[in-house]
Formats: sequence, structure tokens, C-alpha cells
Amino acid sequence: MSHILYEAADRVAVITLNRPEVANAQNVELLDALDAAWTRAEEDDDVRVIVLRANGKHFSSGHDIKGAGGSTGGKYTLEQIVAYETRRYLGYCLHWRNVPKPSIAAVQGKCIAGGLLLCWPCDLIVAAENAEFSDPVALMGIGGVEYHGHTWELGARKAKEMLYTGRSVTAREAEQAGMVNRVVPLDSLDAETMDLAHRIAQMHPFALRQAKRAVNQTLDIQGFHAAVQSVFDIHQTGHGNALSTVGYPVMTQLGGMKERLRNR
Repeated sequence: MSHILYEAADRVAVITLNRPEVANAQNVELLDALDAAWTRAEEDDDVRVIVLRANGKHFSSGHDIKGAGGSTGGKYTLEQIVAYETRRYLGYCLHWRNVPKPSIAAVQGKCIAGGLLLCWPCDLIVAAENAEFSDPVALMGIGGVEYHGHTWELGARKAKEMLYTGRSVTAREAEQAGMVNRVVPLDSLDAETMDLAHRIAQMHPFALRQAKRAVNQTLDIQGFHAAVQSVFDIHQTGHGNALSTVGYPVMTQLGGMKERLRNR
């Protein structure tokens, strides 16, 4: 079964995460297929809007952690970890953010750690009422996931609370902070998202491209791109510390939490 499903009709491309049996945890195959789907939508002149959604109860439980080996699995050097995460985490996120077409993430259930790396690069987020967003990687000895959208999405104090406590931010809290555009009933999530996508798709494609460029460049002038690159390096110190203390890229506490989520 394909980890990523793709369809396009009526000027809207729909990309679907399709590993519901593991709460859409992100392995190499899923991430590479996801990036290929984004590229396919980007290069299709008939597509004006991109929708990212997920099959199953949860949007994404984050990176597919195999035991204590971390997202890269097994024992690796810090140099290898940085190379892997530069490409598949930070690199893919920046690619998706900068695709010159409006994008909408439809989020239900849990969106944990690496799950944020999938929805934050999107221009808009529609959340089901049961959606919860969290980054509990302090449990792994790391100060936050690779793509530091926290401060930009939530503001400094809410970002610190999320990172310090590991608690989930509800859909309503995220909406109040400006991270989420709309909160809708779970059974209306797909319909509401597609209605929004089709409304946007009626606009002139060049105008959409320029509007997105204007907002993203404003954020970059304010320091977004430089800050994300800088905090990515801070993230790597967490891996370095774990390697020097336990011999693996991450501590192990978060893995058990993810297994419990998958078994729900």
C-alpha cells in the first residue's frame, strides 16, 4: 500500500498521508513520496491549490522512531544525522513552504512533533475540533523539532510553554494564537477544507503566487528563514548530547508514548 495518495481535480491537488496503522508516522519512504507529491502538484499547471490531509484517526504521530536509534535508526554519527535531517526534515519543509501555490493542511486527532513539520509549512490550517498539536521532544533530551515554527506560529510565551511542558495545544487554543485558520467538526473536516480550497482556486493563479510571495518574503525579512536555519543547528546539539551520553541520537522516553498512541 502506498504511504502517500495523490489525486487532482478541479484545480485542487489532494495529498493524503496513508499510514493510518501507525498514526501516519513518517519513515523515509513516506517522506520521499510526500516530497515527490508536492513536486508533482507544484509542476502541474492545472493545479492552483494543494491540500494535505491524512487517513485514520490521527494526522501524524511524527517521525517513525525505531527503538533508541531515533529517526535515522541504529547508531550513526552526528555528521550522518545532520545530513539526513538537513535533507528530509528542514529541506523538505522549506520546499513545501515555498511551493508557489496556496496550500491547506487538514488536521485531525494528534499532530505530534514531526507532525508539525507537515502542517506548519502549509499556508492555511483547518483543524478538526479534536485536533491536538504537541512537541514533547524534551523527553528525548532535545529542545524542539527540526523546523522551528513554534515561536512564529504561537508567539514566544506559548512556544516556551509547549516546549517546556510537552503538553498539547488544542485546536481552539491554536486558533486563538493564529496558528489555525478554522476549527470545524471532525465529520466536516474534509468538506470544509475542500470548500476553502475550491474558493481559493477560483482566484487568478499569478495573483495567488504573488500574494504568497509577499507574505512569505515579509516573514523572511523579519528573520524567519535565518531563524529556522539557526534553530536547526541548536536541534543538532540535542543529538550530539544524546550520542555522547547514551550512544544513540535520542533518548528513549518518547517512543513508548507513540506506541501507546498507535495502539488506541
